[in-house]
Amino acid sequence: MHLSKITPKEHSRFLTFSREAWASLRASTPLTLSEERLNALRSLNDRIDLNEVEQVYLPLSRLLNLYVAAAQKLHTATSTFLGHHTAQVPYIIGIAGSVAVGKSTTARLLQALLSDWPSRPRVDLITTDGFLYPNRVLLERDLMQRKGFPQSYNQRRLLQFMLDVKAGKPEVNAPIYSHLIYDIIPDHVQTISQPDILIVEGLNVLQARRPTGRSAQRLFISDFFDFSIYVDAEECDVEQWYVERFLTLRETAFRDPSSFFTRYARLSEQEAIATARDIWQQINGLNLRENIRPTRERAHLILRKGRRHAVEEVRLRKI
Repeated sequence: MHLSKITPKEHSRFLTFSREAWASLRASTPLTLSEERLNALRSLNDRIDLNEVEQVYLPLSRLLNLYVAAAQKLHTATSTFLGHHTAQVPYIIGIAGSVAVGKSTTARLLQALLSDWPSRPRVDLITTDGFLYPNRVLLERDLMQRKGFPQSYNQRRLLQFMLDVKAGKPEVNAPIYSHLIYDIIPDHVQTISQPDILIVEGLNVLQARRPTGRSAQRLFISDFFDFSIYVDAEECDVEQWYVERFLTLRETAFRDPSSFFTRYARLSEQEAIATARDIWQQINGLNLRENIRPTRERAHLILRKGRRHAVEEVRLRKI
């Protein structure tokens, strides 16, 4: 196995692996996905293939398997020390990254791979989009142009959700967000019932606030993660992927009369490209630079993508 050369920059918290070096850590982890099943997990315009699953995600699945097993042993040790059984709580994995970087595919793929372990654990997945304030609240607070920024989320409700999950509550509800109507779906929830593993995917899930006073928030959802992943890429590449996705949506989902973005379906290709780049610069790129990318080093593992949307490098935080 070859570790990429360690430079003074990396004398910190991470080990850096080339894709080839990381792939060698798969060991005997079997590939359980078919091409058809992968197609169902792949996000719009994502180019992931089975080769990348084998080289990048199977080693990651193996690592997480080892980490979850270790956490379960620690739970058993604690119960032994206390002299009575305590309910096991979900192992929580956070996945962060920019809009259009592919974190949703990563989350769904890991859910599938982890569910296929021989022990058949129950793996649930939620996105923090459900904890965005409804559009009416964002409009009242003049935050529609900051949707996806930390202040656009109901942080109190999100934190309570995480507290309840980690407390081992039998059922915990999460709101559901629709990308079609660009809003929370009223009276619809996703019920989480004590899964073995919970994956939490979102833009700002690795953020932590600094208390500024007695009433300041002192906890954030990242404090509840057992393991966290940041999906990374150069901003210029992510912007291009966002534009490509926008053009695809212009020909598909935007044509749905119920879509919030139906007005964009009438744009010419050049108008659509200009609109997508404007949205990127004013909203998504700004959010990436100000709020998302600064949290990258807080992750336990960083998946670094190249221009072709494939993972080229993996950074694993030292224990």
